[in-house]
Amino acid sequence: MLFALIYLTPERYPVIRNFKRTAAIIGVVAASSASLVACGNSNDTAADNTATETAVETATDAAATETAAAKGDYELSGQTGSLVAEGASSQQNAMDYFGSVYAAEVPGASLAYTPSGSGSGIKNFIANQAVFAGSDSPLKEEEVQQAADRCGGNEAWHLPFVIGPVAIAYNLDGVDELNLTVDNIVDIFQGTITNWNDPAIAESNPGASLPDQDINVFYRSDESGTSDNFQKFLKAASQDKWESTGKAFPNAVGTGANGSSGVAQEVSATPGAITYVEAGFADQKANIDFGAGPVELNEESVGKALDNLTFKTEGHNMVVDSSALFASHDNGAYPLVLTTYEIVCSAGYDEATANQVRDFLNIALDSQDDELADAGFIPVTGAHADRLREAINAIQ
Repeated sequence: MLFALIYLTPERYPVIRNFKRTAAIIGVVAASSASLVACGNSNDTAADNTATETAVETATDAAATETAAAKGDYELSGQTGSLVAEGASSQQNAMDYFGSVYAAEVPGASLAYTPSGSGSGIKNFIANQAVFAGSDSPLKEEEVQQAADRCGGNEAWHLPFVIGPVAIAYNLDGVDELNLTVDNIVDIFQGTITNWNDPAIAESNPGASLPDQDINVFYRSDESGTSDNFQKFLKAASQDKWESTGKAFPNAVGTGANGSSGVAQEVSATPGAITYVEAGFADQKANIDFGAGPVELNEESVGKALDNLTFKTEGHNMVVDSSALFASHDNGAYPLVLTTYEIVCSAGYDEATANQVRDFLNIALDSQDDELADAGFIPVTGAHADRLREAINAIQ
């Protein structure tokens, strides 16, 4: 019996990225061809080998075409090197996942993402110390021109890439399910409610056994897009009962901790603790009553809130209208959602860098899957994924 080994190079098939499917197709064809060889005689060997090679190449070409269509009809450049980025810690787990897939699919390439916070990420993007910034908030008015200058006079685009619901995380022994209204949350973080058995919390949790225990509030001590969005939510949802705004959270009540992982670790280690943090970092998550009854944080409830996502800007620069999102209280919807932007230059990169950015973002968009969902994020699909794909491939 004669076997032929055919090597498929990345240069020949740059768009083949679904290796398991391709290998499966090749395996079926090869097995069938091998059976034909076994049944034939020596005079048919050359013809059978040719048929095998042709069948394998045909199957591979078909798989490549199917994969290209499914993945958005693009080709990876294969540009190697380290892609330096910095910003929001809220998307750290997503970036770790995207980076691992990127390194596997483009050998010699890697993502170096520093989760230093949105403010630091934007600062170093503008200073040309980072290729792109991850931020939970859009550029401030005075930063828009600075970013354009960094991009060689070209607009910087906001790509709402990582969708992560924000949880009210708590540590309360014996309380597996906790309901909180928007007013409860405002009062807790303003220091008006200081004990877990407060009548206002008890009213939101009829029949529950709430402990006589102090509430230990934790907040982000670093400048954070999560803090910015959480405060925007509190202000919009409470009809201005919450007054503070910005990336710096008020420090009059509670204790500060650095980064999403920092506040999550403090809550896990402190009985009676509470904080606001991305869902992927939270163990116990409160149900929130946005005005139409308590809503559990899950993919379905977040999806309902995202159905009516709108933007303040047009074209490939996509700044989410967060005020409209946060003020909504549709039945069964969970609108406390963080849309983390990848802030990129629309143009102005050198060729190698532009290739890296497109490769990484295309791969990351293809990695909006169950594994990302398991990390606490909501995978981008449908029309929004199409919008992002068009923007990514328009980067110069």
